Amino acid sequence: MNKQTISNAINVLKNDGISGFAKRTVVHVKFMHQVRKQKNIHNFKDILFINGCPIDYCERYRVHHKMQELIAYGYTVDEVLSSELNEEIIKFYRAFVIYRMPYDQNVDNFIKKVHENNKIVFYDIDDLVFDLKYTKNLESLKSLTKEQLSEYNDGVVRYGKLLDLCDYGITTTTVIANEMKKHVKDVCIDKNIASVEMQKYSEDALKNKTVEKNDKIVIGYSSGSFTHNSDFEMISKQIIDLMKKYNNVELLLIGALNVPDCFMEFGDRVKTHGFVDYTKLPELLASLDINLAPLVDNFFDSAKSNIKWMEAALVKVPTVASDVGNFHDSIKDGYDGVLCSDSEWFEKLEKLVTNFEYRKQIGENAYNTIYSSYTPIASGKQIADFIGSKLTKNICFIIPSTNISGGNLVTLHHALVLKKHGYDVTLINTDEFTADKTILYSGDNYVYVVSTFRNNIDVKIDVLVATMWFTLLKALDYHKCYNIKYLVQSRESGFYEKDNYDNLLANSTYYNHDNVNYLTISKWCNKWLREDFDVNSRFIPNGIDLSKFPYKKRKFTGKIKILIEGDSKSEYKNVDESFKITNSLDHNKYEIHYLSYNGKSKKWYYVDEFYNKIPHDDVYKIYQDADILLKSSILESFSYPPIEMMATGGVCVVLQNEGNTEYLVDNYNCLFYKKGNIDDAIEKIELIVHDNKLREKIIKNGLNTASSRDWNKIENDILEAYKK
Repeated sequence: MNKQTISNAINVLKNDGISGFAKRTVVHVKFMHQVRKQKNIHNFKDILFINGCPIDYCERYRVHHKMQELIAYGYTVDEVLSSELNEEIIKFYRAFVIYRMPYDQNVDNFIKKVHENNKIVFYDIDDLVFDLKYTKNLESLKSLTKEQLSEYNDGVVRYGKLLDLCDYGITTTTVIANEMKKHVKDVCIDKNIASVEMQKYSEDALKNKTVEKNDKIVIGYSSGSFTHNSDFEMISKQIIDLMKKYNNVELLLIGALNVPDCFMEFGDRVKTHGFVDYTKLPELLASLDINLAPLVDNFFDSAKSNIKWMEAALVKVPTVASDVGNFHDSIKDGYDGVLCSDSEWFEKLEKLVTNFEYRKQIGENAYNTIYSSYTPIASGKQIADFIGSKLTKNICFIIPSTNISGGNLVTLHHALVLKKHGYDVTLINTDEFTADKTILYSGDNYVYVVSTFRNNIDVKIDVLVATMWFTLLKALDYHKCYNIKYLVQSRESGFYEKDNYDNLLANSTYYNHDNVNYLTISKWCNKWLREDFDVNSRFIPNGIDLSKFPYKKRKFTGKIKILIEGDSKSEYKNVDESFKITNSLDHNKYEIHYLSYNGKSKKWYYVDEFYNKIPHDDVYKIYQDADILLKSSILESFSYPPIEMMATGGVCVVLQNEGNTEYLVDNYNCLFYKKGNIDDAIEKIELIVHDNKLREKIIKNGLNTASSRDWNKIENDILEAYKK
């Protein structure tokens, strides 16, 4: 339990006594047990509420009721207590609403991480308790001990410190909103409303309520805590005068307020009732004829909300309230409530006491006002619009796995560029076997990963990007995004054995999807999409991070090291042909290295060094250690190994395909060999080794080619592709 929770508990114990504290604790524990049974913080949702004040009436109005408002307008929500806060949950939400939580180092670190990932933090508070200038003269604080006052003031200072770290504010009244705007960029006034549960309990109470004219008139005041003593004292004389004049008037005091001595003369016409759980409160309020809501007219109290009026209105009981603050803003005097200046209480109460039809009509009007403006459905659009207008644009990439691959590296770089420029970016992993990988790194930069096998994806997505054929099918099936892009990195209908049905499904993703915006990373893909499928796609040049593939001068003396790269299990990678070439070389002159992310070395391969599943940030070492890259792929959308090898200063002997002719030129920055011609490939390797002039030309031009593909030079192409 955190310090603030303990402080809240002490205040409740002080104000409501042991009995009231016990009742509130039981209700809260039961509720939180139900929340935890239903809640899974590993859902990928829109908004997380961070509850810093887990006291029943506080969290109900400012957390649970707000959650209902957002649910009513299509947002998905969760709640955690402030004591449960940790950085791991940041990835699962687009924004965070912190309710009445004081600053500490943990939440400071949390918010920094939130902002690092371009997500938004809102701060919700419903009192002017975030600056000592508002609280220093409060009458209710004079009864606190020195230690209690110090603890209270420390909380106020830390509320304000945390507010300053947040982006936007949410509060209940205009007065508070105006003060919060001095700390954050903008503030939403989201009034307290009646939850679905409150409506139910109030409707149940109305079924048992008898609305008829009778002699006895019960006036009620629900104090909540001792802090409202001064409010009731303000109108005590007018109530006494009223009770003296009308013997049929009774007074019911609900909550912690003790009966003032001046009311003792009325005997059993003054009754008390202890703290009532909110589920039982409507039944008690329904027994009243008139509800009182006095409020001292000072700056602090003028910021308080109109809950007393709203709760009574739900059971059609008219409220007489001070004409200040939120009461003034909410109540139409004489229509759905009665507003009083300090001198008007007797007169206006008397009219209600003596006029049954007037009381009944105001109660009916107040009831109608609540249902037209103070329910999640009636009121929720305002906070939904506000939060929606402040959310960072989010872009989610659906990836086939988190394994290292050329396609995933391109996707990761696009994601990192977008994150760098202020987007909220997430990778959605569809692979069961890599489902536990929660972050993908490129150097010190990272992007969060959520898993379709570990997480329930239920978030509004502005742009959803498919990165392989079956991920497009998942994107088209997702119900909360209408802006779908397909990053086509190869013609995947050629990836599988000829009798594999997946070839047909892959092919189907290129045809007749008018609601999909196609992107490609190769001119070859751009061409066949247009010619074979009538699809116009946007071309985004592929790039390379030169800092991760530093140059190293090769000597080309002693044993020449040849690197073969590719998945031996993948037919289109044609790795077998590479080894047919190198197996024919003189192994006294050549050393063979093999790099594969997935496939293993076959028994008949001659291999001196085998590198498997090398972290991408270490791949450059493998390239630097080799002199020549031999690459025999038949099908590539954009072939990365040659350009990575060229960046490190090596030489490439490759089989020409549609995915490498975009940047490779024979006898300029590489040497091409003819498919299936082992002798031709061996001849090109020997030529590289023995023709120093040709080799130096290819190395120099290769470095220039790699430099022209620096990611930094094509960031704008990436940003433009994802703008709409």
